[in-house]
Order: sequence, then structure tokens, then C-alpha cells
Amino acid sequence: MMTTRSGSFSGVRAGGLIGYGALWAFFGIFLIYPLIRLFYDSFTTDDGVFTLTNYFQFFTDAFYLKSLVNSLLLGAATVVTTSIIGIAIAFLLLRYDFLGRRLFSYLTIIPMIMPPLVGVMGFTFILGRAGTVNILLQDYLGFLQPINFMYGIHGVLLVETLHLFPLMTLSLVDAMGKISPSLDEAAESVGSRGIRKFWDITFPLTTPGYVTGALLVFIWTFADFATPLVVGVDDLLASQAYLNIVQFVDRRLFKMGIVISAIMVLLAILFLVLAKKYVAIKDYSSLSYTQIERRKLSPLSQVGVFVFLLFILVLAFIPYFGIVLDSFGKGWALTPFPVKYTLQYFQRVSVETPKFILNSLLYSGISVAIALAVGVPAAWVMSRTKLPGREILDSLTTLILALPGTGIGIAYMRAFRDPLPFMGIPLIGLWFVIPIVLGVRRLPYTVRGTFASLLIVHRSFEEAAESVGATKVRTFKDVTLPLIWKGVLTGSLYSFILALQEASATLLLVVPGHEMMTVGIFNFYIGGSVNEAAALGLILIILGAVCLFIINRLAGSRMGGVFG
Repeated sequence: MMTTRSGSFSGVRAGGLIGYGALWAFFGIFLIYPLIRLFYDSFTTDDGVFTLTNYFQFFTDAFYLKSLVNSLLLGAATVVTTSIIGIAIAFLLLRYDFLGRRLFSYLTIIPMIMPPLVGVMGFTFILGRAGTVNILLQDYLGFLQPINFMYGIHGVLLVETLHLFPLMTLSLVDAMGKISPSLDEAAESVGSRGIRKFWDITFPLTTPGYVTGALLVFIWTFADFATPLVVGVDDLLASQAYLNIVQFVDRRLFKMGIVISAIMVLLAILFLVLAKKYVAIKDYSSLSYTQIERRKLSPLSQVGVFVFLLFILVLAFIPYFGIVLDSFGKGWALTPFPVKYTLQYFQRVSVETPKFILNSLLYSGISVAIALAVGVPAAWVMSRTKLPGREILDSLTTLILALPGTGIGIAYMRAFRDPLPFMGIPLIGLWFVIPIVLGVRRLPYTVRGTFASLLIVHRSFEEAAESVGATKVRTFKDVTLPLIWKGVLTGSLYSFILALQEASATLLLVVPGHEMMTVGIFNFYIGGSVNEAAALGLILIILGAVCLFIINRLAGSRMGGVFG
């Protein structure tokens, strides 16, 4: 009996170590190596000679410095605007009871399923120079010139704010849900009420969630190049990285695209380190999920809350309105609304050229499988073992969350451009590079969702199973997995939604014939086929809405837990 146990234990341990090595191999090949290659190329000439000339040229070029400043300011401004909206909504939804609270709690997270690329198209259909609002203003109110609602940095800020505020809201709802009501009662007992109590007690305790949300909002805005290009803004770092890297004629510009990507990755790492340092300054050990007793609002206050939330939702749903009208509309030029309606654009993108939808579903599904295969074991190692390097593994998954898609896309272009052994084709010339990069990009959501679930499963359950002879693999399959599957599924669905929406990396790594929906939307829009772009965008929104509904039913107010 002892021999059997010992042999079995040894077998599992050896298998576990091999699996741990495989985890590190995956991170080494598909995350660490591409980043090292990106920095190597940014510090060398085409002949491989070390040089600082590339960075000298960047930091002495007035246009690039202006792009850097603009990107930082845009990211900071988006954090401010999403914070104002996100804090207000999170506080209202979590602490107060009012008419329609459950409906609003679902509707306010809907905007995050719309990729910024689709959102900016929807806004231009309604608020563009020839959009519905300007046509109505000119036809019925006598305006001689259209109002510029969209074209410029303010348009990018509007789109990013209304797309990303749910991310901030979810992070804050998750953080606020861990604050014990007894802390509020203690504050009130010493006279701290209203705004003062919020700033002195509530908001400081949400710091981990708020910093995570702010970092994600900043990085997502910082890395988005498609939205600015659609509204004619190219003096941003991400836009310059894309424009320089997709032209192969001028080697200096191409090299500058690599340098800009390296700078974006460096800044992302710097912001991540600063955020973790800031959070580590204070002690949040008293925080844990707790039951919040919501207060009933007076009728007048309920009306005020209702109007506020409705106003935000009307703004946030403007692009949906535009996408729906343009995907079904025909003959929509210099009229407030389409003059005819048709299904021909849906037929074109789903029947005549179904590759965009099929590729998106297939590649996103494979990317989730990759995220599960790597993310669940990684989360188990982080929560259940003391293996050396597990803290680094934790830091790497957090780093992925902060890496800009533009930077990782260009890193893959540089790292995997040489032909693979026995195949004669580079990895970036094969379609499966897309699910790989999507799997890496969305890995943190699976890891965080699984890790959070493992924390609430008491180890005594697993120890009891192992004490009667169950192996660790069988214990995980029969005891742990049935208890954590909701968290794993929630993280996987997040990964699936965000993989469907990914534009930055997929536009850079697109393989002809294997384009996803976001690539199709971008190409249709740039090529002037805006109706087909809108039809694809609406299909993408519906797919995201279904996934988000399932997540909402499974995770409720803890949805934000997968972000940090």
C-alpha cells in the first residue's frame, strides 16, 4: 500500500513538474521571447549592431514627441472621464435600491461589448458631418455648417469613454462589494456622512479595484489605433506605430514603428509597476465579499438617479442606433434616416463571404482553449503550490493585461518572421498565429477567474480526497473543478468576448484569407463599404451580448474580479 501510494505520488509529482515546465515553455516562447526580440530590434541596426540612434531620432523628433504627449494626455483624460461615470454608477448600483436597478445594472455594462472600432463607426453615422444630428440641425434649425462632434481628439475621447466606463464600473463594484457595512457604520458614528464618508472611507478602500480599472482604461486607450484613424487623428503613438510598421518601403520609418512599440510596452510595464507599488502601500486585508444592505431612495432621489443613468445610457447607445440603421438602411445620404431597409448587407457578410464570422468564432474558440489549457494550471500553481517562480508567473499574467495590443502584435511580427523548421513558412504566415496571440492576450481573464474561485475552495476538501488515496489530478477533476467551474467559465467567456473584439494585434498579424470580423469591419469601412462594415459590427455586438448575459447570470456583481 505504501509502495503504491509512494509510486503514485512520485508519478504525479514528476508529471506535475513536467506540466510546470510546459507552462514556462509557453510563457517563454509566446510572451518573453517576442518582447525580448522587440527590444533587441529597437536597440540594433538592420545589421544587428547595437545603437541608440533609433531612440535618439524618436526623442528629437517634434512630431513623435507630440504624439507621445497626446497619447499620455488622451489616456489620462479617459481615466478621468470613465472614473467620474464609473464611480457614480458603481456607488448607486451597489449601495441604493431604486426602480429599475437590476435592469440598469445589466444595461450599463452592455457598452463594453462594442469594440471601439465599431463604436466610432456608429457615432459617425449619427454625429458625423453628414450624420443624422447634423442633417436635422441644418434642415430644421437653420444651421449653415455641420457641427464637428467627432473628428478630432475629442471624438476619440468620447468613443473611448463610452466604451470603457463599464470596465471601471465593474472593477469598482467588485471592490466596493468587499467593504463591510460595519466600516460605514463606524464612520457615521463619528459624524462622517455623505461625500465626506465616501472620500474618507469608501473610495480609499476601493483603491485596488480602482487602480486596476484605471490601468486597464489607460492602456486600452493608449494602444487603440483604429479608432483615432477612423476620425482622422494620426498624431498618437499607437497610430504612428501602425502606420510606420505597415509600410515596408522606408526602412527608417519601419524601424521607428518598432521603437514606438517598444516605448509603448516599456511605458505599460512602468505604469503597471507603479500601480502595484501604490496598491502595496496600504493594507486591505480586512476586505472580503460581504452582503450589502441597499438603502431605499426617496421618490425625488429615484427620479434623479433614473434621469442620470438614462442620460448616460442614451449617450452610450448612440453608436448602437447608428450601427443598426446603417446595417439595415439603404440610400442613407444627406437624409436623417435611411430611405429604404434591406437585409442584403447581412447576406453579403454572412452568406456570400462568411469567412469573417467563421474565422472569428473558430479562432476565438481556439484561443479560449489555449487560455484554459495554460490559465487553469497556472492559477492552480499560484494558489495551491509553493513552487519557485510562481510569483513571477503571477506577475507575467498581470503584465499581459497591461501590454498594448499594438506592441504585442509588432513583437510577434519581429519574433516569428523566420521560417519554421521542416515547414519553410514563418509562424506569422500561418493562420494559427492569430489564435495563439489571442490566447496569450486573453490569458489573464481565465487565470484571474480561476484563481478567484480557487481562493474560496477550502483546501480541507482536497486534503480529504487525497487522504483516501485520490491522486492530485483526480482530486482536481472530482472535487475542485465542480466547485470552481463558474469562475473558470466566467473567465473563459470574458476571454471569448475580448478575443472577438481584438483589433490591434489581429490587424497587424492578419493572414490573407483568414481575416476575423474586426479586420473585415476595418477593411470594409476603409474601402467605403460602410453598410457591410455595420452589418458585421452588429453581428459582433449580438455575439458579445449573449456571452455577457451568461456572465452576468453566473457572476453577478463579482464580474469585475477577473480584471485584477
